[in-house]
Amino acid sequence: MIGRLRGILSHKQPPWLIIDVGGVGYELEAPMSTFYDLPELGREVSLFTHYAQKEDSVSLYGFLRESERRLFRDVQKVSGIGAKIALAILSGVSVDEFARLLQAGDVTALTRVPGIGKKTAERLVVELRDRAADLAGGGVTLSAGVPADPQSEATVALQQLGYKPAEAARMVRDAAAAGDDAALIIRKALQSALR
Repeated sequence: MIGRLRGILSHKQPPWLIIDVGGVGYELEAPMSTFYDLPELGREVSLFTHYAQKEDSVSLYGFLRESERRLFRDVQKVSGIGAKIALAILSGVSVDEFARLLQAGDVTALTRVPGIGKKTAERLVVELRDRAADLAGGGVTLSAGVPADPQSEATVALQQLGYKPAEAARMVRDAAAAGDDAALIIRKALQSALR
């Protein structure tokens, strides 16, 4: 089991990143909450990881904070929630905000996360509400032809988080301002979607 990686950040294109550890490049999938705070390429980074093995694939997920990894693992214990939705939750809201939504039983806000319908949101509230305080306290291939401009990057990232292409493009158009990098555009678009 791989619990943590420390190495040089050699590639980042939401939701994928590559960490070079002693000459071996580990490909990880990470939520936008982690991408917002990553250092520049070529700098050292340390990530908590979650290793997942299925019949036909092996995946490694990376998180800057232990609380994010814990939330990622806890929400997947709820029926109908897998890694993709868990990443979408962490990309859309902070751990503290998610805990607040659970405690308040705010099903409507939870349904704004891609992949979460009303029934899934209700299951999340029922199954995780008691642990909300603890949460708060405590197979795609990388492409060399990925668009380089921030708005295109943000659109691609939102699509990988589960938004339809037209919806992702609209969200980016509404959120982008001159001089914004992709991470800031994505953050503003996701915050706007939750309002």
